Amino acid sequence: MSGTAAECNRALMEAVEKEEPARLILVGDTVSRNAIQSGIKPDVVIIDNLEMRRKAIQFRYEMEHLFRAVNPAGAIESGAWQTVEEAVRVGNSIVEVDGEEDLLTLAAVLAAPSKSLVVYGQPGDGIVLVRVSENKKKEVEEFIKQMERRDGSTS
Repeated sequence: MSGTAAECNRALMEAVEKEEPARLILVGDTVSRNAIQSGIKPDVVIIDNLEMRRKAIQFRYEMEHLFRAVNPAGAIESGAWQTVEEAVRVGNSIVEVDGEEDLLTLAAVLAAPSKSLVVYGQPGDGIVLVRVSENKKKEVEEFIKQMERRDGSTS
């Protein structure tokens, strides 16, 4: 969805009201702040307290569960992956990442039940809304298989 934050949040609100997702998962500080300030109530928020590599604008949000994970830029650490899975499982959760949360979007899609929505920001353009389905999970699994492992091999 391209547009201003207000336009994207209106479209996201419409999608949430129409689709009644199993889980609504927001990945990224800007998209999370904008959505929450617009009255959207996510089940899971995954943030790293950075926006465009700078300290994020702080905003109030309260969830029942707070998880912390370490995840370096350009990677998906197994511990961070497990943390995302747990947060998605229990819902009403914030995952604060020391490092970078971007690629944890992939873990969120795989962890989310079908008919969930995973939303992340597209800097300078708007937001991306991923509708979780078995086909989408297969696409993500194939993408992950192509990623290089830390030991230099592929998965």
